[in-house]
Amino acid sequence: MLVLCPFPQGVAAGQRLKYEQYFNQWRRNGWDIDISSFMDEKMWKVVYRRGHTFDKIAGTFRGHIRRLRDLYRVPQYDLIYIFMYVTPLLTSIMERLVHKRAKRLIYDIEDNIHIQQNSILLVNPNPLIKFLKWPGKMQFLIRKADHVITSSPFLNIDCKRITTTGNCTYISSSLDIQRYQPKLNYSNNQSIVIGWTGTYSSKAYLDQLRNVFLRLAKKVNFKLKIIGNFEYSLPGINLEVIQWSLDREISDLQSFDIGIYPLPLDNWVHGKSGLKAIQYMALGLPCVATDIGTTPMLITDRVNGRLVKTDDQWVNALEELVRNPQIRRRIGEQARIDAVSNFSLQKIGDTYDSILSEVMKRVK
Repeated sequence: MLVLCPFPQGVAAGQRLKYEQYFNQWRRNGWDIDISSFMDEKMWKVVYRRGHTFDKIAGTFRGHIRRLRDLYRVPQYDLIYIFMYVTPLLTSIMERLVHKRAKRLIYDIEDNIHIQQNSILLVNPNPLIKFLKWPGKMQFLIRKADHVITSSPFLNIDCKRITTTGNCTYISSSLDIQRYQPKLNYSNNQSIVIGWTGTYSSKAYLDQLRNVFLRLAKKVNFKLKIIGNFEYSLPGINLEVIQWSLDREISDLQSFDIGIYPLPLDNWVHGKSGLKAIQYMALGLPCVATDIGTTPMLITDRVNGRLVKTDDQWVNALEELVRNPQIRRRIGEQARIDAVSNFSLQKIGDTYDSILSEVMKRVK
């Protein structure tokens, strides 16, 4: 198997907590796996930082050279596994060439990225943007792949309308439940930590709650802790910003008392898997999430989390959880039970195995 993906192995949550964590299982099942990311480690370190223009251009050039080498060796593999795209820019030519040369192809798509690309063109008719952000890449892969793996039930429905093979499967994000262990005592003996984790690309979702945090600070004492790959400031709020680290990932998340998962109220989020909510739930954290897309399928309001839409609802839900350790405990403990039952590696891994077996039966 050759895996073509955007990011280096082990750094991006969308890859780490989806297919990457099954590599060892697949190898035990007899697969030899080679991985080729478009970005190398050098580009990953600067891609979400301001400036570094030359390094980003150079990294993009290296990525395209790497893909040309990949194209040459594609026929050597029994299966090509593509996550998101072959190349992030330009037309769908590389996706078409990989498909033509591949014996079998699985396409793993996260979020409604094909809708986002079309939206960019609708709001910005600039021909350069159209050339750089060509939406046909994703539609082509959805249409032609031997099997499409999607990140949400809504995205799965959408892809089934596009594919010509009819083979689409929704696979939830999953976690190593033994690694994600709760360490909460659900007490109010110290300042309650409201936490969020994400990358620069999802920073805009966090920004939606700036006014919520300012209003909440007038009612209760709390610390806002952010784990990301960017700097952040919010005057008037007790704020701690931590740069994400794989080694500290679990311990940093365990320092939260409440997890938050804000999302915009638009069609884009119907493709999101709800990974942040699942992480919080596995750690026994009460999660407050926007009531849209996949989250109502993961969270039942006041049972294993809180679902909200308006700023008033955000403020009220967070205030109640900050003030009441008993409610945090009840919701957090149920969240952990549900995460173990529904999102463990063992439960989700069987679905991947069945797809790989099914695809290998096909002959191009």
